[in-house]
Amino acid sequence: MIDIFKKIDWKIMICMIALIGAGSLSLFSSHPDFFNKQILWIIIGFLFFVGIITLDLRSFLASKAVIYGMYYLINVLLIFTYFFAPLVKGNRAWLVIGPFQFQPSELAKIGLVIFLAYYFSKKHIGINRWSTLIGSFIYTLIPVILIAIEPDLGNAMVLVLVWVGFMMVSGLPLKKLALGFVLCLMIGLVMWMSILKNYQKERIIGMFNPEKDPLGVNYNVIQSKIAIGSGGIMGKGFGQGTQVQLGFLPEAQNDFIFSAIAEEGGLLAISLIIFLFAWMLIRLVALGNMADLSIHSFLILGAVMLFLIQFIFNVGSNLGLLPVVGVTLPFISYGGSSILANMILIGIVQSIMSRK
Repeated sequence: MIDIFKKIDWKIMICMIALIGAGSLSLFSSHPDFFNKQILWIIIGFLFFVGIITLDLRSFLASKAVIYGMYYLINVLLIFTYFFAPLVKGNRAWLVIGPFQFQPSELAKIGLVIFLAYYFSKKHIGINRWSTLIGSFIYTLIPVILIAIEPDLGNAMVLVLVWVGFMMVSGLPLKKLALGFVLCLMIGLVMWMSILKNYQKERIIGMFNPEKDPLGVNYNVIQSKIAIGSGGIMGKGFGQGTQVQLGFLPEAQNDFIFSAIAEEGGLLAISLIIFLFAWMLIRLVALGNMADLSIHSFLILGAVMLFLIQFIFNVGSNLGLLPVVGVTLPFISYGGSSILANMILIGIVQSIMSRK
Protein backbone atom coordinates (compact mmCIF):
# COMPACT_ATOMS: atom_id res chain seq x y z
CA MET A 1 0.00 0.00 0.00
CA ILE A 2 2.92 2.32 0.74
CA ASP A 3 4.17 1.80 -2.83
CA ILE A 4 0.80 2.91 -4.17
CA PHE A 5 0.98 6.19 -2.25
CA LYS A 6 4.48 6.76 -3.61
CA LYS A 7 3.11 6.50 -7.15
CA ILE A 8 0.18 8.91 -6.84
CA ASP A 9 0.43 12.27 -8.56
CA TRP A 10 1.37 14.70 -5.81
CA LYS A 11 0.94 17.75 -8.03
CA ILE A 12 -2.79 17.01 -8.22
CA MET A 13 -2.83 16.31 -4.49
CA ILE A 14 -1.22 19.67 -3.68
CA CYS A 15 -3.76 21.51 -5.84
CA MET A 16 -6.69 19.64 -4.31
CA ILE A 17 -5.54 20.24 -0.73
CA ALA A 18 -4.82 23.93 -1.43
CA LEU A 19 -8.26 24.50 -2.99
CA ILE A 20 -9.99 22.74 -0.09
CA GLY A 21 -7.95 24.87 2.30
CA ALA A 22 -8.96 28.09 0.52
CA GLY A 23 -12.63 27.19 0.74
CA SER A 24 -12.31 26.23 4.39
CA LEU A 25 -10.64 29.54 5.26
CA SER A 26 -13.42 31.46 3.56
CA LEU A 27 -16.03 29.48 5.49
CA PHE A 28 -14.18 30.08 8.76
CA SER A 29 -14.30 33.81 8.04
CA SER A 30 -17.93 34.08 6.97
CA HIS A 31 -19.77 31.07 8.43
CA PRO A 32 -17.94 29.35 11.32
CA ASP A 33 -20.87 26.97 11.85
CA PHE A 34 -20.61 25.77 8.25
CA PHE A 35 -16.84 25.51 8.65
CA ASN A 36 -17.19 22.88 11.37
CA LYS A 37 -19.54 20.78 9.26
CA GLN A 38 -17.28 21.14 6.22
CA ILE A 39 -14.24 19.92 8.15
CA LEU A 40 -16.16 16.80 9.12
CA TRP A 41 -17.06 16.14 5.48
CA ILE A 42 -13.46 16.75 4.42
CA ILE A 43 -12.31 14.09 6.89
CA ILE A 44 -14.94 11.67 5.57
CA GLY A 45 -13.90 12.49 2.00
CA PHE A 46 -10.25 11.89 2.84
CA LEU A 47 -11.09 8.47 4.30
CA PHE A 48 -12.96 7.57 1.11
CA PHE A 49 -10.05 8.93 -0.93
CA VAL A 50 -7.52 6.75 0.91
CA GLY A 51 -9.78 3.71 0.72
CA ILE A 52 -10.27 4.08 -3.04
CA ILE A 53 -6.55 4.50 -3.71
CA THR A 54 -5.83 1.22 -1.95
CA LEU A 55 -8.25 -0.61 -4.25
CA ASP A 56 -7.39 -1.83 -7.73
CA LEU A 57 -10.41 -0.55 -9.65
CA ARG A 58 -9.35 -1.71 -13.10
CA SER A 59 -11.38 -4.92 -13.03
CA PHE A 60 -14.47 -3.07 -11.79
CA LEU A 61 -14.20 -0.43 -14.52
CA ALA A 62 -13.94 -3.20 -17.12
CA SER A 63 -17.07 -5.00 -15.88
CA LYS A 64 -20.27 -4.31 -17.80
CA ALA A 65 -22.37 -5.66 -14.93
CA VAL A 66 -20.72 -3.30 -12.42
CA ILE A 67 -20.95 -0.20 -14.64
CA TYR A 68 -24.56 -0.72 -15.70
CA GLY A 69 -25.54 -1.78 -12.18
CA MET A 70 -24.05 1.45 -10.84
CA TYR A 71 -25.91 3.48 -13.48
CA TYR A 72 -29.30 1.93 -12.66
CA LEU A 73 -28.68 2.22 -8.92
CA ILE A 74 -28.00 5.95 -9.25
CA ASN A 75 -31.22 6.48 -11.18
CA VAL A 76 -33.20 4.54 -8.59
CA LEU A 77 -31.62 6.72 -5.91
CA LEU A 78 -32.66 9.87 -7.82
CA ILE A 79 -36.24 8.56 -8.11
CA PHE A 80 -36.26 7.79 -4.39
CA THR A 81 -35.00 11.30 -3.71
CA TYR A 82 -37.78 12.90 -5.72
CA PHE A 83 -40.53 11.05 -3.87
CA PHE A 84 -39.15 10.80 -0.34
CA ALA A 85 -36.63 13.61 0.22
CA PRO A 86 -37.80 16.46 2.49
CA LEU A 87 -38.55 19.82 0.91
CA VAL A 88 -35.53 22.10 1.48
CA LYS A 89 -35.60 25.62 -0.03
CA GLY A 90 -38.21 24.47 -2.53
CA ASN A 91 -36.15 21.47 -3.70
CA ARG A 92 -36.36 17.75 -3.02
CA ALA A 93 -32.67 17.16 -3.58
CA TRP A 94 -31.25 16.03 -0.22
CA LEU A 95 -31.64 12.72 1.56
CA VAL A 96 -31.37 12.88 5.33
CA ILE A 97 -29.15 10.20 6.88
CA GLY A 98 -29.06 10.74 10.63
CA PRO A 99 -27.40 14.11 11.27
CA PHE A 100 -26.20 14.33 7.65
CA GLN A 101 -27.81 15.55 4.44
CA PHE A 102 -26.62 13.98 1.20
CA GLN A 103 -27.33 15.18 -2.33
CA PRO A 104 -27.60 12.19 -4.73
CA SER A 105 -27.20 14.41 -7.80
CA GLU A 106 -23.54 14.92 -6.81
CA LEU A 107 -23.05 11.16 -6.89
CA ALA A 108 -24.94 11.05 -10.21
CA LYS A 109 -22.34 13.35 -11.80
CA ILE A 110 -19.53 10.94 -10.94
CA GLY A 111 -21.65 7.97 -11.99
CA LEU A 112 -22.42 9.47 -15.39
CA VAL A 113 -18.74 10.29 -16.03
CA ILE A 114 -17.80 6.67 -15.27
CA PHE A 115 -20.70 5.29 -17.32
CA LEU A 116 -20.02 7.47 -20.38
CA ALA A 117 -16.30 6.63 -20.18
CA TYR A 118 -17.19 2.92 -20.32
CA TYR A 119 -19.85 3.45 -23.01
CA PHE A 120 -17.67 5.45 -25.40
CA SER A 121 -14.65 3.19 -24.85
CA LYS A 122 -16.71 0.13 -25.84
CA LYS A 123 -18.31 1.93 -28.79
CA HIS A 124 -15.10 3.54 -29.96
CA ILE A 125 -14.64 1.24 -32.95
CA GLY A 126 -18.22 1.94 -34.09
CA ILE A 127 -18.15 5.60 -33.09
CA ASN A 128 -19.57 6.62 -36.50
CA ARG A 129 -22.83 4.75 -35.90
CA TRP A 130 -25.92 6.79 -35.18
CA SER A 131 -26.82 4.32 -32.43
CA THR A 132 -23.75 5.42 -30.45
CA LEU A 133 -24.87 9.05 -30.39
CA ILE A 134 -28.56 8.32 -29.71
CA GLY A 135 -27.76 5.67 -27.09
CA SER A 136 -25.43 7.94 -25.11
CA PHE A 137 -28.03 10.72 -25.35
CA ILE A 138 -30.79 8.55 -23.88
CA TYR A 139 -28.58 7.27 -21.08
CA THR A 140 -27.70 10.88 -20.20
CA LEU A 141 -31.25 12.18 -20.54
CA ILE A 142 -32.69 9.91 -17.83
CA PRO A 143 -30.66 11.31 -14.87
CA VAL A 144 -30.91 14.82 -16.37
CA ILE A 145 -34.71 14.71 -16.19
CA LEU A 146 -34.72 13.16 -12.71
CA ILE A 147 -32.44 15.94 -11.43
CA ALA A 148 -34.23 18.74 -13.30
CA ILE A 149 -37.60 17.91 -11.74
CA GLU A 150 -36.22 18.17 -8.17
CA PRO A 151 -35.83 21.02 -9.38
CA ASP A 152 -32.05 21.35 -9.76
CA LEU A 153 -31.34 23.18 -13.00
CA GLY A 154 -27.63 23.63 -12.34
CA ASN A 155 -26.62 20.00 -11.97
CA ALA A 156 -28.95 18.97 -14.81
CA MET A 157 -27.16 21.43 -17.11
CA VAL A 158 -23.79 20.15 -15.91
CA LEU A 159 -24.70 16.58 -16.92
CA VAL A 160 -25.83 17.70 -20.38
CA LEU A 161 -22.56 19.57 -20.95
CA VAL A 162 -20.53 16.60 -19.71
CA TRP A 163 -22.23 14.52 -22.41
CA VAL A 164 -21.39 17.19 -24.99
CA GLY A 165 -17.77 17.07 -23.82
CA PHE A 166 -17.63 13.30 -24.26
CA MET A 167 -18.98 13.65 -27.79
CA MET A 168 -16.27 16.17 -28.62
CA VAL A 169 -13.36 14.04 -27.32
CA SER A 170 -14.71 10.72 -28.62
CA GLY A 171 -14.02 11.48 -32.28
CA LEU A 172 -17.62 11.71 -33.51
CA PRO A 173 -17.95 13.06 -37.07
CA LEU A 174 -18.93 16.71 -37.46
CA LYS A 175 -22.49 16.02 -38.63
CA LYS A 176 -23.16 13.85 -35.59
CA LEU A 177 -21.70 16.53 -33.32
CA ALA A 178 -24.07 19.00 -34.96
CA LEU A 179 -26.98 16.67 -34.22
CA GLY A 180 -25.78 16.42 -30.64
CA PHE A 181 -25.95 20.19 -30.25
CA VAL A 182 -29.45 20.18 -31.77
CA LEU A 183 -30.50 17.58 -29.21
CA CYS A 184 -29.13 19.81 -26.44
CA LEU A 185 -31.20 22.72 -27.75
CA MET A 186 -34.25 20.45 -27.77
CA ILE A 187 -33.60 19.51 -24.14
CA GLY A 188 -33.34 23.17 -23.26
CA LEU A 189 -36.61 23.99 -25.05
CA VAL A 190 -38.48 21.14 -23.35
CA MET A 191 -37.12 22.12 -19.96
CA TRP A 192 -38.07 25.77 -20.51
CA MET A 193 -41.63 24.90 -21.51
CA SER A 194 -42.44 22.16 -19.03
CA ILE A 195 -39.87 21.75 -16.23
CA LEU A 196 -38.32 25.08 -15.24
CA LYS A 197 -39.95 27.08 -12.46
CA ASN A 198 -40.72 30.76 -12.96
CA TYR A 199 -37.87 31.89 -10.71
CA GLN A 200 -35.42 29.82 -12.76
CA LYS A 201 -36.64 31.43 -15.97
CA GLU A 202 -36.33 34.86 -14.37
CA ARG A 203 -32.70 34.19 -13.45
CA ILE A 204 -31.87 33.28 -17.04
CA ILE A 205 -33.72 36.33 -18.41
CA GLY A 206 -32.10 38.53 -15.77
CA MET A 207 -28.65 37.59 -17.05
CA PHE A 208 -29.44 39.40 -20.34
CA ASN A 209 -30.85 42.43 -18.50
CA PRO A 210 -28.57 42.93 -15.47
CA GLU A 211 -30.16 46.26 -14.47
CA LYS A 212 -33.65 44.78 -14.20
CA ASP A 213 -35.15 44.32 -10.72
CA PRO A 214 -32.02 45.12 -8.66
CA LEU A 215 -33.81 44.22 -5.43
CA GLY A 216 -35.22 40.99 -6.85
CA VAL A 217 -33.94 38.61 -9.49
CA ASN A 218 -30.63 40.44 -10.03
CA TYR A 219 -29.94 41.27 -6.38
CA ASN A 220 -27.55 38.36 -5.83
CA VAL A 221 -25.44 39.10 -8.90
CA ILE A 222 -25.27 42.84 -8.16
CA GLN A 223 -24.05 42.18 -4.63
CA SER A 224 -21.57 39.65 -6.01
CA LYS A 225 -20.11 42.22 -8.40
CA ILE A 226 -19.85 44.76 -5.58
CA ALA A 227 -17.96 42.23 -3.46
CA ILE A 228 -15.52 41.38 -6.25
CA GLY A 229 -14.93 45.01 -7.19
CA SER A 230 -14.46 46.23 -3.62
CA GLY A 231 -11.77 43.62 -2.95
CA GLY A 232 -9.26 45.34 -5.19
CA ILE A 233 -5.85 43.76 -5.62
CA MET A 234 -5.01 42.74 -2.05
CA GLY A 235 -8.53 42.42 -0.62
CA LYS A 236 -10.05 43.91 2.51
CA GLY A 237 -8.44 41.33 4.77
CA PHE A 238 -9.53 38.13 6.48
CA GLY A 239 -12.89 38.64 8.18
CA GLN A 240 -13.10 42.26 6.99
CA GLY A 241 -15.33 41.94 3.93
CA THR A 242 -18.42 44.08 4.49
CA GLN A 243 -20.51 42.34 1.83
CA VAL A 244 -19.74 38.97 3.41
CA GLN A 245 -19.71 39.83 7.11
CA LEU A 246 -22.83 42.02 7.05
CA GLY A 247 -24.83 39.51 5.05
CA PHE A 248 -25.33 41.56 1.88
CA LEU A 249 -23.79 38.78 -0.23
CA PRO A 250 -26.23 35.83 -0.22
CA GLU A 251 -25.00 32.24 -0.21
CA ALA A 252 -21.44 33.42 0.44
CA GLN A 253 -20.60 29.91 1.61
CA ASN A 254 -21.71 28.20 -1.57
CA ASP A 255 -22.93 29.77 -4.84
CA PHE A 256 -21.02 33.02 -4.26
CA ILE A 257 -17.96 31.83 -2.37
CA PHE A 258 -15.77 33.03 -5.26
CA SER A 259 -17.01 36.58 -4.64
CA ALA A 260 -16.50 36.19 -0.90
CA ILE A 261 -12.87 35.19 -1.45
CA ALA A 262 -12.41 38.05 -3.93
CA GLU A 263 -13.66 40.63 -1.43
CA GLU A 264 -11.43 39.53 1.45
CA GLY A 265 -8.46 38.22 -0.54
CA GLY A 266 -8.63 40.43 -3.61
CA LEU A 267 -7.33 39.74 -7.09
CA LEU A 268 -4.30 38.03 -5.56
CA ALA A 269 -6.41 35.34 -3.87
CA ILE A 270 -8.67 34.57 -6.82
CA SER A 271 -5.68 34.53 -9.21
CA LEU A 272 -4.08 31.89 -6.98
CA ILE A 273 -7.28 29.84 -7.02
CA ILE A 274 -7.53 30.05 -10.81
CA PHE A 275 -3.86 29.05 -11.12
CA LEU A 276 -4.28 26.03 -8.81
CA PHE A 277 -7.41 24.92 -10.61
CA ALA A 278 -5.81 25.30 -14.04
CA TRP A 279 -2.68 23.45 -12.89
CA MET A 280 -4.78 20.55 -11.60
CA LEU A 281 -6.78 20.30 -14.83
CA ILE A 282 -3.67 20.48 -17.01
CA ARG A 283 -2.10 17.71 -14.96
CA LEU A 284 -5.27 15.60 -15.26
CA VAL A 285 -5.26 16.06 -19.04
CA ALA A 286 -1.64 14.88 -19.10
CA LEU A 287 -2.57 11.78 -17.09
CA GLY A 288 -5.50 11.12 -19.41
CA ASN A 289 -3.18 11.16 -22.39
CA MET A 290 -0.80 8.75 -20.63
CA ALA A 291 -3.49 6.22 -19.67
CA ASP A 292 -3.04 2.66 -20.94
CA LEU A 293 -6.69 1.94 -21.79
CA SER A 294 -9.29 4.06 -23.55
CA ILE A 295 -11.77 3.76 -20.67
CA HIS A 296 -9.17 5.16 -18.27
CA SER A 297 -8.40 8.00 -20.66
CA PHE A 298 -12.09 8.77 -21.14
CA LEU A 299 -12.71 8.68 -17.39
CA ILE A 300 -9.89 11.10 -16.58
CA LEU A 301 -10.89 13.48 -19.37
CA GLY A 302 -14.47 13.19 -18.13
CA ALA A 303 -13.29 14.30 -14.69
CA VAL A 304 -11.58 17.29 -16.33
CA MET A 305 -14.79 18.23 -18.13
CA LEU A 306 -16.89 17.88 -14.97
CA PHE A 307 -14.58 20.07 -12.87
CA LEU A 308 -14.13 22.65 -15.64
CA ILE A 309 -17.84 22.97 -16.41
CA GLN A 310 -18.69 23.52 -12.74
CA PHE A 311 -15.86 26.04 -12.36
CA ILE A 312 -17.05 28.03 -15.39
CA PHE A 313 -20.67 27.99 -14.24
CA ASN A 314 -19.87 29.11 -10.70
CA VAL A 315 -17.37 31.83 -11.58
CA GLY A 316 -19.45 32.96 -14.57
CA SER A 317 -22.55 33.39 -12.40
CA ASN A 318 -20.52 35.34 -9.82
CA LEU A 319 -19.42 37.73 -12.57
CA GLY A 320 -22.91 38.01 -14.05
CA LEU A 321 -21.86 36.30 -17.28
CA LEU A 322 -23.97 33.18 -16.69
CA PRO A 323 -27.28 32.62 -14.88
CA VAL A 324 -27.22 31.71 -11.20
CA VAL A 325 -28.22 28.03 -11.27
CA GLY A 326 -26.71 26.76 -8.03
CA VAL A 327 -23.53 25.03 -9.24
CA THR A 328 -20.81 24.61 -6.62
CA LEU A 329 -17.18 25.67 -7.03
CA PRO A 330 -15.32 22.32 -6.93
CA PHE A 331 -13.36 21.66 -3.71
CA ILE A 332 -14.12 25.19 -2.44
CA SER A 333 -17.88 25.65 -1.96
CA TYR A 334 -19.60 24.50 1.20
CA GLY A 335 -21.38 21.19 0.75
CA GLY A 336 -20.48 17.77 2.06
CA SER A 337 -21.90 15.92 -0.95
CA SER A 338 -19.86 18.03 -3.35
CA ILE A 339 -16.59 17.68 -1.41
CA LEU A 340 -17.10 13.94 -0.99
CA ALA A 341 -17.95 13.38 -4.67
CA ASN A 342 -14.98 15.43 -5.90
CA MET A 343 -12.51 13.64 -3.62
CA ILE A 344 -13.91 10.25 -4.67
CA LEU A 345 -13.40 11.13 -8.34
CA ILE A 346 -9.81 12.25 -7.75
CA GLY A 347 -9.27 9.06 -5.74
CA ILE A 348 -10.46 6.96 -8.69
CA VAL A 349 -8.06 8.78 -11.02
CA GLN A 350 -5.16 8.32 -8.60
CA SER A 351 -6.00 4.63 -8.12
CA ILE A 352 -5.95 4.04 -11.88
CA MET A 353 -2.76 5.92 -12.65
CA SER A 354 -0.79 4.64 -9.65
CA ARG A 355 -1.14 1.13 -11.15
CA LYS A 356 -0.36 2.14 -14.73
